[in-house]
Amino acid sequence: MPHTTASAEITTAIVIVKTGILLLGGLITYFSFKAYRRTGAEALRSLALGFGIITFGSLLAGSFDVLFNVPLAIGVLIDTTVTLVGFAVITYSLYVD
Repeated sequence: MPHTTASAEITTAIVIVKTGILLLGGLITYFSFKAYRRTGAEALRSLALGFGIITFGSLLAGSFDVLFNVPLAIGVLIDTTVTLVGFAVITYSLYVD
């Protein structure tokens, strides 16, 4: 029985952390895009896109786990792969003029 309680607590903690990532990532994406609209700087558009990808990847991985009962390892692989792509876009945004 203690294993089930610990598992439920870990699941709750994951949901809380993923919700925080969704909220903060969404805010960063929103403010980056708002800055792009104000300035027209392509780097800010890429920055917003990169953070949007990372935020979406976190949501996607969490959704797969809950909705489709995808194993944890697959969920982590999805999350980290999409995070890698998002960081690549962010790196590009910092490199371009």
